[in-house]
Amino acid sequence: MLSTLPRLPIFQAVAGHDPEAVAVAHSPSGRSFTYGQLLADVSRARDWLREAGGGADLDGARIAFLVENSYDYVVTLLAAMAARSIAVPLSPAFPAPELQYILNHSEASLLVSSPKFTSRAEEVLAMELTLQPTHLELAKHVSGQERRHVTLEGTDPAGAGLMLYTSGTTNRPKGVLLPQSVLTAQCQSLMQAWKYTPSDHLLHVLPLHHIHGTVNALLTPLFAGSSVEFMFPFNAHAVWKRLAAPFLAGTTTNGTTTRSKVTFFTVVPTVYSRLLASHKSLPAELQEAARQAISPANLRINISGSAALPTPVKAAWQTLSRGNVLLERYGMTEVGMALSCGLDFADRVDASVGWPLPSVQARLVDVDTGEVIPPGQDVDAAGRERPGEIQLRGPTIFKEYWRNPDATAKEFIADPGGHGPWFKTGDVAVRRPVPSAGHNAGQPWARGPLYFIQGRLTADIIKTGGEKVSALEVERELLSLPEVAEVAVVAVPSGNWGHKVGAIIVLDTDVIQQWSPMDMRRALKSRLVNYKIPQVMRVVDHIPRNAMGKINKKQLARAIFADDFSGDEK
Repeated sequence: MLSTLPRLPIFQAVAGHDPEAVAVAHSPSGRSFTYGQLLADVSRARDWLREAGGGADLDGARIAFLVENSYDYVVTLLAAMAARSIAVPLSPAFPAPELQYILNHSEASLLVSSPKFTSRAEEVLAMELTLQPTHLELAKHVSGQERRHVTLEGTDPAGAGLMLYTSGTTNRPKGVLLPQSVLTAQCQSLMQAWKYTPSDHLLHVLPLHHIHGTVNALLTPLFAGSSVEFMFPFNAHAVWKRLAAPFLAGTTTNGTTTRSKVTFFTVVPTVYSRLLASHKSLPAELQEAARQAISPANLRINISGSAALPTPVKAAWQTLSRGNVLLERYGMTEVGMALSCGLDFADRVDASVGWPLPSVQARLVDVDTGEVIPPGQDVDAAGRERPGEIQLRGPTIFKEYWRNPDATAKEFIADPGGHGPWFKTGDVAVRRPVPSAGHNAGQPWARGPLYFIQGRLTADIIKTGGEKVSALEVERELLSLPEVAEVAVVAVPSGNWGHKVGAIIVLDTDVIQQWSPMDMRRALKSRLVNYKIPQVMRVVDHIPRNAMGKINKKQLARAIFADDFSGDEK
């Protein structure tokens, strides 16, 4: 049977890959699906969506979907774009009112659910909705389904794209519209920087309603012809077993998946922390096979992002893997990935997120004066580094906040030269030359001073007694102490100081059972100047984080330090 798909770059890429190569695999069952089958299944699903929508392309319509991490998810996402619509992935972990909010805000005309989440979809559809979407239950795809011959035609992407919702830690979540041209630019930038290839096998353990899991770990591998293997939700012991399987004698194979070594792993810092903590409990043979699996000879690239990477975690992973260095990068929903360290180990500088990625333009704007900090003028007359807000532009930047022109306008600033507006990230960094880095001839974009993130302008830059303190810098020093397992450094309002530096700490109980504020100050005295040392501290059993390892610091400060507010704050 002959079928057509629009000539979008993602489909051109998929059509150019070996049709017998594995595109997507399901780790627990061992099922796998080839690139040839993927194109055919996307074509079928696109036709199904169009029929439900009235028989024509759904130009710019929003298609929401509630599907687990799987081949079915991949087909649904690509089919929505093939229908020239805007795909709106929903997280099954969200409470019903949050799903209701996204359906109302996006005005989705279709809601697709897998059989696993049909009851969840029906629960949300029974709530009050602005527009009642048509509900479609997705039939599970099976390996070896009859293929249809697919051709590509036309060049008009119409309204095809992806809409991801921000975490909404300060306001209601905003819909970030990423047209297919932006997604293509993001994927091409990452392919150039991280050199994805058809021989890469990526183990995917991330949520799929975030940019990290969707663009870095799914769309870009599909552009490159890599294999993506889903194992979700994350389980440390299961991940170690899967990583180690190709290196264990006599391992029972499970289809293609356990025979293929994992070459690409990109996760959040808490995943690395949990893997490090659980490795010691593995049987001796599995421990050794796991170390072999994550060594530089086998795991080509290991990336950490979405939150700051503690130095002890980076060092411990390097030791465990016998030399593999975690690569840090910086990005956000609105811009995809913007900065990255390089592939050479020398270019993975501790505490740095590297350089602007290919096609990304970046600048720093002084947080006090609002002036652009020119390259080479990153230190003031007194020899102090000049922190600045990261501002970005280029083809990888999102188009708009969905139906929120005021919020969109607020986050962009016009360029006096008329070369296009800059997006204000709200994140603060310093630039710092590192003579040992930036010499890889194969990565010409990785040159000059590196960027070091200081934190969010609104949550991590603490103004205390006239001085500015980077919460991330204080956290990094605290995490280097053996007593500290986890930490969040927050701003505690103070009428006298503006803010006090507050530390919320989870102790490593294998090292110490009790730790006082005075103990903390003594431990930090030789590491930080006095005004950076936390003035107040609380020890807790647990620091709440979202699925990407991030903390709502303002909420946490109010909950933990309510008794420490001075009472005379303005």
